[in-house]
Amino acid sequence: MRITDLLDVRSISLDAAPKSKKEALDTVVELMVRSGKINDVEGYRKLVYAREEESTTGIGEGIAIPHGKGDAVDRPGLAAMVVKDGVDFESLDDEPATLFFLIAAPNTEDNVHLDVLSKLSMMLMDENFTASLRNAETPEEFLDIIDRADEEKKSVDERLQETGEAEKGQVKILAVTSCPTGIAHTYMAAEGIEKAARAKGCFVKVETRGSGGAKNVLTAKEIEEADCIIVAADAQVPMERFDGKKVIERQVSDGIHKADELLELAVSGEAPVYHSGSAAAKPVSSAKTGGSAGHQVYTQLMNGVSHMLPFVVGGGILIAVSFLLDGLLVDMNALSEAERAGFGTITPIAALFKGIGDTAFGFMLPVLAGFIAMAIGDRPALAVGFVGGMMASNGSSGFLGALAAGFAAGYLIIGLRKLCDKLPQAIEKIAPVLIYPVMGILLMGILMTFAVEPIMGGINTALNNGLTSMGGSSKLVLGMILGGMMAIDMGGPFNKAAYVFGTAAIASGNYDVMAAVMIGGMTPPCAIALATLLFKNKFTKEERESGPTNFIMGLAFITEGAIPFAAADPLHVLPACIAGSAAAGALSMVFGCTLMAPHGGIFVVPVVGNALMYLTALVVGTVISAGLLGILKKSVE
Repeated sequence: MRITDLLDVRSISLDAAPKSKKEALDTVVELMVRSGKINDVEGYRKLVYAREEESTTGIGEGIAIPHGKGDAVDRPGLAAMVVKDGVDFESLDDEPATLFFLIAAPNTEDNVHLDVLSKLSMMLMDENFTASLRNAETPEEFLDIIDRADEEKKSVDERLQETGEAEKGQVKILAVTSCPTGIAHTYMAAEGIEKAARAKGCFVKVETRGSGGAKNVLTAKEIEEADCIIVAADAQVPMERFDGKKVIERQVSDGIHKADELLELAVSGEAPVYHSGSAAAKPVSSAKTGGSAGHQVYTQLMNGVSHMLPFVVGGGILIAVSFLLDGLLVDMNALSEAERAGFGTITPIAALFKGIGDTAFGFMLPVLAGFIAMAIGDRPALAVGFVGGMMASNGSSGFLGALAAGFAAGYLIIGLRKLCDKLPQAIEKIAPVLIYPVMGILLMGILMTFAVEPIMGGINTALNNGLTSMGGSSKLVLGMILGGMMAIDMGGPFNKAAYVFGTAAIASGNYDVMAAVMIGGMTPPCAIALATLLFKNKFTKEERESGPTNFIMGLAFITEGAIPFAAADPLHVLPACIAGSAAAGALSMVFGCTLMAPHGGIFVVPVVGNALMYLTALVVGTVISAGLLGILKKSVE
């Protein structure tokens, strides 16, 4: 298959003039539709916008490669657009985008088209090629330029495998490139690193991990003989094979735009030595890829939260069920004050659920701290973080103490590694199994006992007492803020921050906070579903058909069901959803609703305190958001 097999002359525009990123995406999507390869226009548009939400596809040098893969695509295809004056596309180098290639990929096992698209991606690294495309006067000339270049260039596999053998004394560089989608950036980074290495006279071999799987895989012998290894990746890469080698870890975009800088560091011999700690394949975190400090902290925190949630959800719901069982099976009026204190364990069946739930819930803070630590210091930090989290759980610092323990454990291990790098090699090899755990756990214990517990314990106690003593107006504001945060980014940092605060409140015995958080997350999908039924002229045919399914997602506390609608029209959908969620959260607090289960939506309503008013708050918030959607959204032509 050739590149021109995917590119229809009807899908090429050489004189487009979009004024914004949204207009550029809409224009190139319409070009793709002309090829007849799309069966669901709005569905495909949402796929393209959803990919753009993950990270910009403006790769720099005036080039953008947006793409969408899914059931809305019948056959693989390309659309191309030249924007003479350029358009701001939030590119990685902040340059206006002037050359667009939109990719359409179907959900099929046949990935022949991926090799073709990968080859095009590597060809776009040639400045003469892209200049010729920008200067083409007709779509036919545009196609002819691509076809001639396609004929001259070897396939991706042939180009990557033509590495030969390193000459005597030649610096040997290996590299791995990978991106989440694995269509374009993976191969452009490979091309960038290859060109930079050859310019410096280095031997180079690049392993690519794209949608078509791993290609040109590095062998154990090659790794052993390598002087340095560059990992330019935003996706999962098997790293344990590089243990003891000099490794540079960066974002995949650095392989495209900063390849010269990476090769300079590789050749200098100053790259850090990688220690896997016997870790399995792991994603390259932004802590090691030079992302912003805030993004690094968020990534590390989310690693802990994502591993913690199964324990919180499973244990929390089982504990809530134990209270429900005792409530159904026991006459509370006949119990003494001492018996009421053991509510949830009075009947044998309730005690069974409570015991299992408490055990699972008890892992929450150690797991949180352990996996935050692991995101920073790799596997040796896991045990140190677990110990710190357990001390926080058994002490007074609670959730805040576990957070501090996780970050402290990660950086303790990094510090110990730097010290052990100076030790004789024979001693350095036993560091992961002896020095790191013994010294790490000892230092963590001292830190928790004399610093974290006194400081964070005081803060945690004050915070819990403050929540408990809050009056009606204060709780209304808190509920409004937490509910609104759940709808701001629907699964992003704001949503996760509110949810984590709610689960921490459960662990501290403040159950009204979690109730406000969950109802704030249930409102947006329910409101979307209601709006598609009430205001049909505000939504496309595809949106009207898929809208009612959001009732199910909303009632199940899956806020992400509203994301496609928000992505398609964020300026109108997000304010409406935030307003309704804020109102629902505030009403939940005012009505005194409580929730001991951190998940479940409508399925855990039986364990909600003041369930009838809780449902009322949900209905009110849903109606508010749906009404605002009807007012704010423009009619669909």
